[in-house]
Amino acid sequence: MSDSKIFGVLGGGSWATAIVKILTTNQSKVYWGMRNEAVISHLTTYGHNPNYLSDATFDLSKLVITNVPDEVIEACDVIIIAIPSAFVYDTLSQITLPLNHKIMVSAVKGIVPQSGKVLGEHLQDYFQVPFDQIAVIAGPCHAEEVALERLSYLTIACNNQSNAYIVANALKTHFIRTHISDDPIGTEYAVMLKNIYAIASGIAHGLGYGDNFQSVLISNAIREMRRFVKKIHKLKRNINNSYYLGDLLVTCYSTFSRNRLFGNMIGKGYTVKSAMMEMNMVAEGYYATKSAFEINKSRTKKTKLFIIDAVHAILYQNASPKKTFQKLTEQLN
Repeated sequence: MSDSKIFGVLGGGSWATAIVKILTTNQSKVYWGMRNEAVISHLTTYGHNPNYLSDATFDLSKLVITNVPDEVIEACDVIIIAIPSAFVYDTLSQITLPLNHKIMVSAVKGIVPQSGKVLGEHLQDYFQVPFDQIAVIAGPCHAEEVALERLSYLTIACNNQSNAYIVANALKTHFIRTHISDDPIGTEYAVMLKNIYAIASGIAHGLGYGDNFQSVLISNAIREMRRFVKKIHKLKRNINNSYYLGDLLVTCYSTFSRNRLFGNMIGKGYTVKSAMMEMNMVAEGYYATKSAFEINKSRTKKTKLFIIDAVHAILYQNASPKKTFQKLTEQLN
């Protein structure tokens, strides 16, 4: 049991729902903040989220559910933010209480569009949260498999190892194994980048490329990720660890991956707008693609990012997926 710290989760989507499910296995009380009052009403009546992972049921005696973020902030020692990156800024803007004495955990899989930063950097710059108090949750782990209680692995990355262990111990269950890392910046950027490569994988599938090409694409993707992350934060890291490579692989290959699904639809001829409307879910990689492209473009010495450049051209410059990938096949090795 891990009851020494009180945990709260902000977010009402599938990943937030999965994290709350994990926490309620260990904690006697978990605060859950979400904006949708209809979902809150359903949850408090029936014990499950009607929109995401609806098969996952909750012991309501362990939950305090609210649509006021400040109530979660005030009550909790550890705040896990699991909101789609496009909506993080709006949620954080509702917070009036200081965050600099809390352990803040990013379970956001993308860039905050308004600042062009990953959440950890955003929290440092805009809320003065000390670096040692910021942690990142990484996979490889799909929310859908958490709901089914299939064995999954999580990595908690934090510069302060004591804080990493606090979060890791709270998330450890009979179906979740946890590890810690001292690379929160590299991990959070890798979590963001994997979604771009999953879109690329989906586009390739939609265009009719087979497993042979996919293996080359993902092999190049992990090397591209290493170059990008090294430029952002130079640190000795093994990019083949599960929270880099493993998370990339499951996001690119799994049928649960919404970014791969989004890319697959683009490869089959959907427009970006029509794909988003039909999915009715947020594909984090769409926003991440623009941010990663612009980060690299702003550098004096740019990194070779053939895959990111190709995805950006398709999503933001109306380039032909077929022609763009024909060119990409000549650039990969």
